[in-house]
Amino acid sequence: MVENSAALRRRIEELKREKNAVILAHYYTSPEVQAVADFLGDSLALSVEAQGVDASTILFAGVHFMAETAKVLCPDKRVLIPCPEAGCSLAESCDAAAFAAFKAQHPGHTVVSYVNTTVGVKALTDICCTSSNALRVVESIPREQPILFGPDRNLGSYIKKLTGRDDMVIWNGACHVHEEFSLEKLLELKRQHPEAKVVAHPECRAYIVEAADFTGSTAAILDYCGRSDADTFIVVTESGILTEMRKRYPSKHFIPAPPDDPSCGCNNCNYMKMVTLENIVACLENGAPEIVLDEETRRAAERSIRNMIAIR
Repeated sequence: MVENSAALRRRIEELKREKNAVILAHYYTSPEVQAVADFLGDSLALSVEAQGVDASTILFAGVHFMAETAKVLCPDKRVLIPCPEAGCSLAESCDAAAFAAFKAQHPGHTVVSYVNTTVGVKALTDICCTSSNALRVVESIPREQPILFGPDRNLGSYIKKLTGRDDMVIWNGACHVHEEFSLEKLLELKRQHPEAKVVAHPECRAYIVEAADFTGSTAAILDYCGRSDADTFIVVTESGILTEMRKRYPSKHFIPAPPDDPSCGCNNCNYMKMVTLENIVACLENGAPEIVLDEETRRAAERSIRNMIAIR
């Protein structure tokens, strides 16, 4: 198996040179996929990185909406996705047609959409956000201007609480990974490791966020763990981030928080783990599957993403 993985990695490097391609990978992909990436990051970092890559082809090792976002920002580049079936429970919780109807029910609202959405929803949006910059995005909107926020109810509620923006209307969507963490099991871990700091993603439920010592995006969590004097952390987000944590801070200890039902493996995003070295090789060899977008939709989505990047 190790020999096969080494052969696959060598083949990927050959194909990247041959195809003038780069690989962007999210922190939630598997360790072997992260290892072949040219750029590794969270949604905001990869969205920005996609614009500046000096390559004719981008292979996005992540879920479908991320590859769409790269194509929106880089229409002249070929954007490939090794597993187009790799979706996102949060993006799928917000159908574009249903969101358009919801928007029509709230005329005059500025629409802020989390980047974890389809290109169709982004096209209906005034300004996108990520967990890294959602607070800055909302604070950039005048307080007298009502806001429609979608699709993550937990992130939206967290930002609403921080800003006191009672005029925020929030779409009822969620990420299945972050919804399933158990407060009881988290508190038990804290009792077992009283010296540990709890770090949580704002997509988690409010009672998890309240129990955390720090709440932030994956990038912010990584930075916090580096700055903190603590040497043990209980990590309440998708477990793929532990690979980068242990790589950056080998002297520190990271404990993944368990879901309520351990049989579901809910602290792993099964969609992210659908990306493999094998389908990366096949994708580069075949130049497919490729992301293809309707140009009118792409332009509308681009406006909302660039509005986000402008205030990052």
